[in-house]
This record gives sequence, structure tokens and C-alpha cells, in this order.
Amino acid sequence: MTDLAQEIVATPASGRRKARPMARVGWLAWTSLALSILLLSPLVAVVAAAFGVDSGTWGHLLSTVLPTYVRNSVLLVLAVTCGVFVTGVGTAWLVTMCRFPGKRVLEWALILPFAAPSYVVAYAYTDFLQHPGPVQTWLRAATGWGPNDYWFPEIRSLEGAALMFTLVLYPYVYLLARTAFLNQSACTLEVARTLGRGPWRSFLGVALPMARPAIAVGITLALMETLADFGTVAHFGVQTFTTGIYRAWFSMGDRVAAAQLSLALVSVVLLIFLIERIQRGGRGFDTGRRFDALPEYQLRGVRAGLATVACVLPILLGFVLPLLILGRLSWLNAHALFGERYVGLILNSFTLAGSGAAATVLVGLILAYAARMRPGAMTTLSNRLVSLGYALPGSIIAVGLLIPLTTFDNALDSWMRATFDISTGLLLTGTIAALVFAYMVRFMAVGLNTLEASLGKITPSIDAAARTLGAGPGATLFRVHLPLISGGMLTAALIVFVDILKELPATLIMRPFNFDTLAIQAYRLASDERLAEASTPSLVIMAVGLLPVILLSRQIARSRPGAR
Repeated sequence: MTDLAQEIVATPASGRRKARPMARVGWLAWTSLALSILLLSPLVAVVAAAFGVDSGTWGHLLSTVLPTYVRNSVLLVLAVTCGVFVTGVGTAWLVTMCRFPGKRVLEWALILPFAAPSYVVAYAYTDFLQHPGPVQTWLRAATGWGPNDYWFPEIRSLEGAALMFTLVLYPYVYLLARTAFLNQSACTLEVARTLGRGPWRSFLGVALPMARPAIAVGITLALMETLADFGTVAHFGVQTFTTGIYRAWFSMGDRVAAAQLSLALVSVVLLIFLIERIQRGGRGFDTGRRFDALPEYQLRGVRAGLATVACVLPILLGFVLPLLILGRLSWLNAHALFGERYVGLILNSFTLAGSGAAATVLVGLILAYAARMRPGAMTTLSNRLVSLGYALPGSIIAVGLLIPLTTFDNALDSWMRATFDISTGLLLTGTIAALVFAYMVRFMAVGLNTLEASLGKITPSIDAAARTLGAGPGATLFRVHLPLISGGMLTAALIVFVDILKELPATLIMRPFNFDTLAIQAYRLASDERLAEASTPSLVIMAVGLLPVILLSRQIARSRPGAR
């Protein structure tokens, strides 16, 4: 903390120094609006490309592949909704309201599947459950059956994809549901117990309705990730909007078809947001009396064992088993985890993730600070518009950026050829700068929300004290606010860093030529059925993904005094 920040903490706002009027900061509001418009430009480009060219593509899509994309996407959404609701809410209620063996470990371990991208888990289970895999090999050896003598569930299917998404996305619902349960009023639950309601009836009639807004937000986030995924559905051969966008852009070279499919997917995403808003009906999040101890139900015997098993299974299937499978594959195939090839992949991945995280936090800080210093409709609207980027799949953002970038590069190259007989080539398309901008659009909401929460903890009296001590807006930001929110900035940067490291569709479409990352390497090897070799980059991704999981587990443990 700087000297000025320490002096402000120790000096009341009514100090004797003569206050200097705070300088006008109207430019911050306009800067915030300009940045939000810039970050929304990919979506505008998609809409313009979809309606700007009348080539009959939409009619062709409607009569051929679009019904399949819609059907598979709807089935995935329904299956994942049920899966994450049952798993996330059930485990959150058990570790919050019940006492049983292993509770202290399970309440933070349930977040571990967050560390594994869905496509990495899909690669692990494909090797484990496919016909030549260890499970079916052992089954044939134990029974003497031949290849056609038995039926075994097909992991590469829509049902298998839904299972993968459920195993890695339920922590969204778990985190928000557990926080909602922790913040509920102890008096309400005690009254329900006094009126004769047991644990099950209290859960269904009292706790669940009060936590409904938080659960709905968690399910919505899980569905956004499901619709945005490319690696899992592509590996399992499930045709969805994201695979269709990639195929239209690369296989057919039809940017109109890619834009129209992107617009259709955006419509589905907005429909989900609308449904979530309507069902919430303006209800907020119950906060209750946080310092009252929640009434816990002591589970014994069979009930305690079932509760432990119910909480262990998601961790085992979503994190431990995939980690063991990938570790076994890497060990058996003698892959050097930090060989020369993987050192280059790690450097490329960290370069993109570090640049994207730094740019995202910097722009997010400007937006958050503008909302603090100039609260009003303009800054509020700017920040809400920017947050829409998180709902856009990486494939849509990539298409929305590539369309104007390629148009500009081609026009510039044609003009330079005609005027100076010089070819400029592709100046912006396929560059790291363009890819970093795509990451900013995709993950700005993550960094912005964390920074807004950190700035919100600084009371207005701190700003008043800074003015009293003669500090202007710039000095207040650099000498007071930044030292106080340094922890929040680090958290935001770390979360965005890991999100970028795991991101696949935008990186796959927009990366510079011959610039591979860990995610790209894992996807390529898995696409070539070289799952054993894909295990090494997948392990590195999971290892780095543990960092934000540790932060999240520490935060949720401190979310209520006395909560273990």
C-alpha cells in the first residue's frame, strides 16, 4: 500500500487540508462507451454479414443441416440442465446443511472439475471406454466374449457429450447454490424446523425457492459453455452450431453461411438469457443474517454413507479419473512432459494467455473505474454491453473479427498493388493482436466483474479523503485505488489467464500460421486418434487450471463466518 493510501486510511474525510475539487472525468464515460462499442464490433459484423449478402445460403442451411444443429443443441441443453441441476444443487445442499464424514474436504474438492476443460475429459473417457480401451478389453478377457457378443454404451454420442459437460460444468451451479444456501437466513430455516418440516421438506419448500435466482444463473452459465464448446462435440461427432460454423468457414469457405449460423446461435443464447430473466421475475438473491449459524442435520449410518458417495462421485468422475487416465497414457507412452516440443507449446500458450489477461484487466480497469467515478446510464450501459461478450462462443467472435479484418486486408492489398505495385499481404488477419482482441471480447465480463467487486469494497469516504488531501482522479487511481485492489486485479488476471489457456474455438480459427498452443495440440492429436499423445498437453492444461480452483475454494470457505 502506498504512503498516500496509508495516510487516507488514517485520515478522516474532514481533515484540515484544503480540498481541491475533483477534476472533470467526463472523458472516462465517453472512453467507456467507445470501448464497449469496439468490443461489440464482432457481433455487429456477424449481423451485417448475415443480412448483407443475399446468396440463398440461409434457405440451403434451413433445408439441410440447420434442423440437425437445432435438435442436437436443444437436446444437449435439456440434458445438461438436468445434470448440472441435480449434481450442483444436491451436493451444495449436502455440504452446507448436513454433517457427514469427509464434509470438510468435499466442500472444496467439489470445485476440482473446474480445472479440466470438457474436451480434455472427453479425450480421457474416449480412450478409457472405447472398444480397444482398458474397460472393454478387461470385459472381453473376463467373460470370453467376442466383439459382437455384447452391447456397450457408445461414449462418442450426444449422450456422452452431455455427460462430459455435466461432469465439468456442475461447479457453476454448485458454487452459486452453495453461496446462496450459506447466505440464507438461519431464522427462516429454524422456523421451518419448528413447524415440523424435516430436511427434505425444508429443502424443497424453503431453501430451494430462496436460492432459485442463484441456481438459475449457474445453470445459464453452464448452458453458455455448452453451446460455446467445440472440442467435445467435434471429437464425439455431434453436429452443433459451433461445428457447423467451423465447417462452413474452413471446409466450404462460405463466410455468409458461417455468419448466418453464428447469428442463429446468438439467437439461441439470447433466448436462454431471456428465459432466465423471465423465470427470475426480478427476484434478487437472499442474503439473510450471515453471522447466524445455520442449522445442520447430522447424518449417520446409511444416510451418511450415501451423502459421502453422492459428493465423491462427481469429483471422482469429473477430475480424479480423467487425471489418472491421462497420467497413465502419458507414462506408458514415455512422453516427456517438458520436452523441446512442449516447451514451445507452453511458451506460445502462456504468451497468448498472458497478453490476453493483461489487456483484459487493463481495459476492464478503465471500464470499472469509469463506472465508479461517473456513475450513470452511459457507463452502466457500457459495462452491461461489454458483459454480453461472455455469452458469445469463441467461434462467433472469431467469425465476427475475421470478416472485417480480411475485408480490410484484401482491400488494402489491392490498393497497394494497383498504386505502388506492392503487396501488403495480411496485416491484421491471423495475428496475435487480433487473437488477443478476441480473448478480450470473450472474457471481459470475467475480469470486469471481479474488478467492479474489488472497487465496490472501497467506501466513498476513501475518495472523499483523497480529495481532501489534494489528490485528483489520476492520483487517486494510482496511489489509492490500485494498491487497495491489487489482490482483485491479480485474481481477475489469473482467472482470465486460465480461461484463455483452455479456450479452443477462437484460437483454432484465428491463431497465426504455425503457432500452436497446448489446446490446439491436444485437439489435433485427438482428432487423429492419437489420444495417448494428446494426454501430455491435456495434463498441462489441467495442472494450470488448478490455480483458479484453489482461489475459488478459499473464497467460498470464507463466504460465511464459521463455515467450514
